Amino acid sequence: MKFKAPKWLSVAPVAAALVISLAACGGGTSEPSGSPTDALAGSDQKSLDTFTTADVTPLDQIDKSKLGLITDGTLRVGTLSDAPPNIFIDPSGKFTGYDNELLRAIGDKLGLKVEFASTDFSALLSQVGNKQFDVGSSSISTTDARRKTVGFTNGYDFGYMAIVTKNDSKVTGFADVKEGLRVGVVQGTVQDDYMTNTLKIEPVRFPDYNTVYGNVKNGQIDAWVAPSQQAEGQVKEGDNTKIAEKVVNTQNFTAYAVNKDNQPLIDALNSGLDAVIADGTWAKLTAEWYKDRPTAAEQTPQGWKPGSKAVQLPAK
Repeated sequence: MKFKAPKWLSVAPVAAALVISLAACGGGTSEPSGSPTDALAGSDQKSLDTFTTADVTPLDQIDKSKLGLITDGTLRVGTLSDAPPNIFIDPSGKFTGYDNELLRAIGDKLGLKVEFASTDFSALLSQVGNKQFDVGSSSISTTDARRKTVGFTNGYDFGYMAIVTKNDSKVTGFADVKEGLRVGVVQGTVQDDYMTNTLKIEPVRFPDYNTVYGNVKNGQIDAWVAPSQQAEGQVKEGDNTKIAEKVVNTQNFTAYAVNKDNQPLIDALNSGLDAVIADGTWAKLTAEWYKDRPTAAEQTPQGWKPGSKAVQLPAK
């Protein structure tokens, strides 16, 4: 597998590798919503600082009666069931994964119960926006377009984009994407936006990660453009598949989605996030769920860090 390290203060390498003009390459389940956007726009550290808060409200000053929750004392969370290692249901029926366990830890800091329910990613942001859920937890990249629908917490993760293929595929990386290939994405994701609006390639859209990966395995599509975390969670020895390449997709951080008018809840979650960063929980969960990020260097590449600008990771 080819791997390109992130470069936080320059244009992401995908943009350089993919200067391609292509026609549509296959049907999909539906058309993407919204006007054309560049999924890599705003991908420098200066843009991140526009949204990252300078500090947070101390935990003991959070008024839980003002959080506008669907049920007092409970965070009702929309999430996915099939996207390990971030958001999935384990064999016992528990919602788990990196994003969800981190949110549980944040809830503990705030004295809130966390209750998960499964949904499709394509519906999640609108469901948060119309208050069917208090929070959306799904490795959500915080693009400008999405900020028109929902608000976001401070960042807790960063993302890569991957190409998944069969082992004997002629597609060895992003540069091999060309007219005539059937390239799958999960509908409504940053990868859908990137393929459709930045590269002008019509992808084959699927409702969930299991389905798109299954279509790679059975040869119905030539490749899957995926979030790298979900790609690593799906690709298993014996599947005759591989991650051909992964690169930084956007430095727009990953965050929890909240109704954009509910600033008290956004503030509270930011306070809880800083608390789990400061006490070492964030680093512990990151190392536990991302086996390729065991150290601080992998967890905070080239100056990136989670939470507000004020919080510091504990010294080792």
